Parts: sequence; C-alpha cells; structure tokens
Amino acid sequence: MSQLACYFSKKKDLEIHLVIYGKEREIFYPVPEVVIIHKPAFKFSNSKRKWHTVKTLLFLRKTVKEIQPDTILSFGELWNNLALMALYGLKYPVFISDRSRPDKDLGWLHNKLRNYLYPKASGIVAQTNKAKAIAEMEKRNSNIQVIGNPIRNIKPDPLIVKENIVLTVGRLIRTKHLDQLIRVFVRINEPGWKLVIVGGDAQRQNLKHGFRQLVRQLGATESVIFTGNQSDVDPYYLKSKIFTFTSSSEGFPNVVGEAMSAGLPVVSFDCTAGPSEMISDGENGFLVPVFDWEMFEAKLKLLLHDENLREHFGTNARESIKRFTVESIGEQFYSFMTNPGLQVHKKRA
Repeated sequence: MSQLACYFSKKKDLEIHLVIYGKEREIFYPVPEVVIIHKPAFKFSNSKRKWHTVKTLLFLRKTVKEIQPDTILSFGELWNNLALMALYGLKYPVFISDRSRPDKDLGWLHNKLRNYLYPKASGIVAQTNKAKAIAEMEKRNSNIQVIGNPIRNIKPDPLIVKENIVLTVGRLIRTKHLDQLIRVFVRINEPGWKLVIVGGDAQRQNLKHGFRQLVRQLGATESVIFTGNQSDVDPYYLKSKIFTFTSSSEGFPNVVGEAMSAGLPVVSFDCTAGPSEMISDGENGFLVPVFDWEMFEAKLKLLLHDENLREHFGTNARESIKRFTVESIGEQFYSFMTNPGLQVHKKRA
C-alpha cells in the first residue's frame, strides 16, 4: 500500500488519502508527505472490542464522506469486510484485495460476511491467477483482475562483496517451517557456507528461542545465523548467493521477488499461490512441491555446488522480475480503479 501511495503521489491532479484504522496505527513504511493521513482519535482496546469496532466503523464512514473520494482501495481480508460494512450504501466505488492465501478460512462469521459483501465491491484485485480462480469459483465478484505485488528494484552495490550465504527472510512463524530448513541445511553440511535467517518473532508464537536451541543441539551455532528484524534487508540480499523459501501458506511473497530483483537464484516451495507467479522452474529458480524436503534438499545442494547455475538463474531472475516494477503494477491498479468517464479537476483516492 505504501508503494502504491508513493506511485500515485507522483501523478498530477491526484489527491491521495491514507486511512489507517487497525489496532496499531504506526506508519512502518515511508509515505510521501503529500499523502493526507487519517487515523481514529481513540486508541483501540481489546477490553472494549465490540464498542471500539463500532467506533471504527463510524470513523471510516464519517472520514470517507468527508473526503468524498472518486475511488477507494482496501487491503486485507478481514479489513475488507469491515470497510465494506462501514461504507455500505454510499456512492463511492470500493475496490478490495485480499493479501494472504486465497483459500484461507476466515472463520464462520467472516466467511459469511465475505460471501455477502464481496459481490457488492466495485472490483477485486487478485494477487495471482490461482487467487482469481478461487474467487471466481466462490462467486465473490464478477469484476476480478490479477495484479501482482510491486517489487522494489534492488540495485547491485559494488561495495558489497558476495559471501557463501544461503538467505531466508520472513517472520518466525510456524507456516515458514524454518526448523525444517535448518535441519536440511545442517544435513547438507557444505563447508564454508552459512544459513542466514532475517526476521523476528511474530503472531505471539515466540519460536526464536526454540530455533536457537535446535541450532545448538545440531552443533551449528557457527553456520546458522539469526539477525532478528532488520529495517534494511537489501545488504543481506546483495551479499548472499542463494535464497530459500519454505513457507506453506502465502498470498504473494514479496521477499521472493526482492531476492530475484537482487539477482539471487531461489529454491521455493510451490505453495498455493505466489511463488509460481514469479519463478519458472529450472529457468530462474526451483519450485518444489510443498513439504517435499528430500527434493528441496537436492535442489539446494545442486545450487550450492554449481556456481554457473547460480549465476544463470540469478541473471534470469533479475530480468524476469522486472514485470513487477512499482510503475507497472501501480499503473495497473490505477487503470483498474479509475472510471475513464469520470472527469473532475482533482481526483481523490
């Protein structure tokens, strides 16, 4: 969303409003100063969950009526339900996009709300072709367009020297299966190589301590490195030689695209949606059936031993991921959301 806001802000005669209304209202990613930001005046409290949810609905409706936008974009499956409820009956077109696994079960209540509310949206942005197929099968909306995520261009830095590093980036949660990745890497036991894991604990799962214990038990404290959360991941992409991705549940994993932008060959599970939109198996990386750890180990070992293959995949990866530039994806969003018949002096989004 921040990257789209940056792209839209460069267009003339376009006024951008960003409405932040989750439990935490921190602005984590950079947003241009010209973007007008709106936040609720109250702090969300779980002890007053029902009342504060109602207050959030009222805040959303009041804010949008004050802005009078020409078009609205909402991200996030649970948040889309909330936005569509808050704006029900208003004249403003609302475009929505789920940002996680497309066949995700939201629970009885939110599944019912999605079935009722999504068809009333002006359109749905699906991150992948698989997501679109699932949305069409479940009849969520008649106007669905596939638009991937914008991927940052990570330029080579001549001051950063490549090292024998296998890199993975992501939150430390169970669906990433990092414990199994650690076991695979240690079992390969390639001298001089390190596995670097960038990311911190999330979703109250507190897995980092257990991962460190596992590494100690395997005698791999020198070869498996945990960096914690990093505000700047680019140096890790640029000094690594291979990227691994062992998630079993995704919508569209930006880290895979970022690794490819940095020229890294990727070994990834072919989970429900995302990796297969970016990786062509055997051309710019390897796609492995989910939980086929034997094949994953074989593909990783192949890249560890073959420098020419790494360079070939990396070159292809850097070139193929260019179709997901911020400019290309941003323009696709803009075209999909903009009514070409609407003529105003200054459009508001």
